[in-house]
Amino acid sequence: MAIVFSLQPEHGYVILAAVATGFVNAWAGMKVGAARKLYKIEYPQMYAERGDKNFNAFNCVQRAHQNMLENLPVFFTLLATSSIFRPGYAAIAGGIRVAGFIAYVQGYATGDPTKRMNGAFGYLGLFAAIGLSIEAAVRLITSA
Repeated sequence: MAIVFSLQPEHGYVILAAVATGFVNAWAGMKVGAARKLYKIEYPQMYAERGDKNFNAFNCVQRAHQNMLENLPVFFTLLATSSIFRPGYAAIAGGIRVAGFIAYVQGYATGDPTKRMNGAFGYLGLFAAIGLSIEAAVRLITSA
């Protein structure tokens, strides 16, 4: 038996959370580009070498962006699946996660790795999306 889904107006907010993530990712990438120029780390070198005087400063900016990139596939998957039945809550969870990404990148990019924890509140959005996704899975599985 097939289940028919329809998009609700609240799905627009889910889309906006995805779009906002794209802007945050671009911003984090621009921070890396600016740091490359400032600290003279040329492409294709991914990170500054340990002996470089700007090792920590550059690598913190680069790592902030890299970590965000590592998290995006799971974030987008959970954003989509969590919005199947409850798009409003999914959008709120996505917004919290995006705000967490911003605080994470901003804190980490200071050159003090401990400040990356400023974005730890974003995990509340992640865990909410996980819960909503599990709910959607269970509802789909048990609807037969």
